Amino acid sequence: MNSHFFVASLTAALLALPAFAQQGPAGVPGAPAMVNEITAPTPATPPPPAARQQNAKTAPVDCNKAKDVEQCKARQAARKKALDACKSKTGAARKQCLNEQAQNIDCSKSRTPQQCENRKQAYAACKDKSGTQFKQCVQQKTPLIDCSTSANPARCEQHQKAHELCKDKLGSAHRQCLRDNLTTKK
Repeated sequence: MNSHFFVASLTAALLALPAFAQQGPAGVPGAPAMVNEITAPTPATPPPPAARQQNAKTAPVDCNKAKDVEQCKARQAARKKALDACKSKTGAARKQCLNEQAQNIDCSKSRTPQQCENRKQAYAACKDKSGTQFKQCVQQKTPLIDCSTSANPARCEQHQKAHELCKDKLGSAHRQCLRDNLTTKK
Protein backbone atom coordinates (compact mmCIF):
# COMPACT_ATOMS: atom_id res chain seq x y z
CA MET A 1 0.00 0.00 0.00
CA ASN A 2 2.84 2.35 0.83
CA SER A 3 4.49 1.71 -2.51
CA HIS A 4 1.24 2.59 -4.36
CA PHE A 5 0.99 5.84 -2.37
CA PHE A 6 4.63 6.63 -3.08
CA VAL A 7 4.25 5.94 -6.83
CA ALA A 8 1.06 8.02 -7.01
CA SER A 9 2.60 11.03 -5.25
CA LEU A 10 5.76 10.78 -7.36
CA THR A 11 3.68 10.67 -10.55
CA ALA A 12 1.62 13.69 -9.46
CA ALA A 13 4.78 15.64 -8.62
CA LEU A 14 6.39 14.82 -11.96
CA LEU A 15 3.26 15.79 -13.88
CA ALA A 16 3.01 19.13 -12.01
CA LEU A 17 6.69 19.95 -12.52
CA PRO A 18 6.38 21.24 -16.12
CA ALA A 19 3.54 23.59 -15.11
CA PHE A 20 5.56 24.87 -12.15
CA ALA A 21 8.66 25.49 -14.27
CA GLN A 22 6.81 27.67 -16.81
CA GLN A 23 7.77 31.31 -16.98
CA GLY A 24 5.45 33.64 -15.12
CA PRO A 25 5.05 37.39 -15.44
CA ALA A 26 8.29 39.27 -16.10
CA GLY A 27 10.05 35.99 -16.81
CA VAL A 28 10.04 34.77 -13.23
CA PRO A 29 9.83 30.96 -13.12
CA GLY A 30 7.05 29.56 -10.99
CA ALA A 31 5.28 32.89 -10.52
CA PRO A 32 1.50 32.72 -10.47
CA ALA A 33 -0.37 33.69 -13.61
CA MET A 34 -1.29 37.32 -14.13
CA VAL A 35 -4.73 38.46 -13.03
CA ASN A 36 -6.97 39.97 -15.63
CA GLU A 37 -6.01 43.65 -15.84
CA ILE A 38 -9.62 44.75 -16.23
CA THR A 39 -10.78 43.19 -12.96
CA ALA A 40 -7.72 43.87 -10.83
CA PRO A 41 -6.49 47.42 -10.25
CA THR A 42 -2.85 47.99 -10.98
CA PRO A 43 -0.84 49.58 -8.20
CA ALA A 44 0.38 53.11 -8.81
CA THR A 45 4.02 53.20 -9.77
CA PRO A 46 6.18 55.38 -7.55
CA PRO A 47 7.71 58.46 -9.17
CA PRO A 48 11.27 58.11 -10.43
CA PRO A 49 14.03 58.97 -7.93
CA ALA A 50 14.84 62.27 -9.67
CA ALA A 51 11.25 63.49 -9.26
CA ARG A 52 11.23 62.51 -5.59
CA GLN A 53 14.45 64.44 -5.01
CA GLN A 54 13.07 67.56 -6.66
CA ASN A 55 10.05 67.59 -4.37
CA ALA A 56 11.99 66.91 -1.19
CA LYS A 57 13.16 69.91 0.79
CA THR A 58 16.79 69.75 1.67
CA ALA A 59 17.94 70.34 5.19
CA PRO A 60 20.31 73.24 5.81
CA VAL A 61 23.99 72.41 5.60
CA ASP A 62 25.77 71.81 8.88
CA CYS A 63 28.15 74.77 9.01
CA ASN A 64 30.29 73.13 11.67
CA LYS A 65 31.59 70.77 8.96
CA ALA A 66 32.34 73.59 6.49
CA LYS A 67 35.86 74.84 5.74
CA ASP A 68 34.89 78.42 6.65
CA VAL A 69 32.27 78.18 9.40
CA GLU A 70 31.67 81.94 9.66
CA GLN A 71 31.15 82.32 5.92
CA CYS A 72 28.73 79.38 5.88
CA LYS A 73 26.67 80.84 8.73
CA ALA A 74 26.66 84.28 7.10
CA ARG A 75 25.48 82.76 3.81
CA GLN A 76 22.67 80.89 5.58
CA ALA A 77 21.60 84.04 7.45
CA ALA A 78 21.57 86.06 4.21
CA ARG A 79 19.53 83.35 2.46
CA LYS A 80 17.02 83.26 5.33
CA LYS A 81 16.74 87.06 5.28
CA ALA A 82 16.10 87.04 1.52
CA LEU A 83 13.48 84.27 1.81
CA ASP A 84 11.70 86.15 4.61
CA ALA A 85 11.69 89.36 2.55
CA CYS A 86 10.19 87.57 -0.48
CA LYS A 87 7.83 85.11 1.22
CA SER A 88 4.67 86.97 0.14
CA LYS A 89 5.59 86.79 -3.56
CA THR A 90 5.27 83.88 -5.98
CA GLY A 91 6.53 82.92 -9.42
CA ALA A 92 8.55 85.41 -11.43
CA ALA A 93 7.99 88.19 -8.88
CA ARG A 94 9.54 85.99 -6.17
CA LYS A 95 12.53 85.16 -8.35
CA GLN A 96 13.04 88.84 -9.12
CA CYS A 97 12.75 89.70 -5.41
CA LEU A 98 15.34 87.05 -4.47
CA ASN A 99 17.71 88.40 -7.14
CA GLU A 100 17.31 91.93 -5.79
CA GLN A 101 17.94 90.70 -2.25
CA ALA A 102 21.11 88.94 -3.44
CA GLN A 103 22.33 92.28 -4.82
CA ASN A 104 21.95 93.95 -1.43
CA ILE A 105 24.95 92.18 0.08
CA ASP A 106 27.76 94.09 1.74
CA CYS A 107 30.93 93.33 -0.24
CA SER A 108 33.18 94.76 2.46
CA LYS A 109 32.46 91.63 4.52
CA SER A 110 33.24 89.34 1.61
CA ARG A 111 36.37 87.20 1.52
CA THR A 112 37.22 88.81 -1.84
CA PRO A 113 35.61 92.27 -1.88
CA GLN A 114 36.92 93.17 -5.34
CA GLN A 115 35.37 90.07 -6.94
CA CYS A 116 32.12 90.69 -5.07
CA GLU A 117 31.88 94.25 -6.40
CA ASN A 118 32.74 93.11 -9.94
CA ARG A 119 30.03 90.45 -9.78
CA LYS A 120 27.45 92.97 -8.52
CA GLN A 121 28.29 95.32 -11.40
CA ALA A 122 27.93 92.52 -13.95
CA TYR A 123 24.60 91.42 -12.46
CA ALA A 124 23.32 95.00 -12.60
CA ALA A 125 24.38 95.31 -16.25
CA CYS A 126 22.62 92.04 -17.16
CA LYS A 127 19.46 92.36 -15.04
CA ASP A 128 17.17 92.59 -18.09
CA LYS A 129 18.24 89.15 -19.35
CA SER A 130 17.39 85.69 -18.03
CA GLY A 131 18.55 82.09 -18.27
CA THR A 132 21.40 81.29 -20.60
CA GLN A 133 21.55 84.85 -21.93
CA PHE A 134 21.97 86.17 -18.37
CA LYS A 135 24.79 83.72 -17.62
CA GLN A 136 26.58 84.59 -20.85
CA CYS A 137 26.14 88.32 -20.24
CA VAL A 138 27.53 88.07 -16.69
CA GLN A 139 30.47 86.03 -17.94
CA GLN A 140 31.31 88.68 -20.54
CA LYS A 141 30.63 91.74 -18.35
CA THR A 142 32.50 90.62 -15.25
CA PRO A 143 35.73 92.65 -15.25
CA LEU A 144 39.01 90.97 -14.44
CA ILE A 145 40.43 91.52 -10.97
CA ASP A 146 43.78 93.13 -10.21
CA CYS A 147 46.16 90.21 -9.67
CA SER A 148 48.79 92.40 -8.04
CA THR A 149 46.65 92.52 -4.89
CA SER A 150 46.09 88.77 -4.91
CA ALA A 151 47.73 86.45 -2.37
CA ASN A 152 49.09 84.35 -5.26
CA PRO A 153 49.51 86.60 -8.35
CA ALA A 154 50.78 83.78 -10.60
CA ARG A 155 47.74 81.63 -9.86
CA CYS A 156 45.44 84.62 -10.31
CA GLU A 157 46.90 85.30 -13.77
CA GLN A 158 46.56 81.62 -14.67
CA HIS A 159 42.86 81.76 -13.75
CA GLN A 160 42.33 84.91 -15.78
CA LYS A 161 43.94 83.34 -18.85
CA ALA A 162 41.73 80.27 -18.45
CA HIS A 163 38.60 82.43 -18.14
CA GLU A 164 39.61 84.37 -21.26
CA LEU A 165 40.06 81.12 -23.21
CA CYS A 166 36.71 79.72 -22.01
CA LYS A 167 34.54 82.85 -22.15
CA ASP A 168 32.53 81.65 -25.18
CA LYS A 169 31.40 78.42 -23.45
CA LEU A 170 28.58 77.93 -20.93
CA GLY A 171 27.63 75.44 -18.23
CA SER A 172 29.40 72.11 -18.11
CA ALA A 173 31.41 72.90 -21.25
CA HIS A 174 32.71 76.07 -19.54
CA ARG A 175 33.65 74.18 -16.37
CA GLN A 176 35.40 71.45 -18.37
CA CYS A 177 37.31 74.08 -20.36
CA LEU A 178 38.44 75.72 -17.11
CA ARG A 179 39.52 72.33 -15.71
CA ASP A 180 41.45 71.55 -18.87
CA ASN A 181 43.27 74.90 -18.81
CA LEU A 182 43.89 75.04 -15.07
CA THR A 183 45.28 71.57 -14.50
CA THR A 184 49.03 71.48 -14.24
CA LYS A 185 50.59 69.65 -17.11
CA LYS A 186 53.15 67.09 -16.02
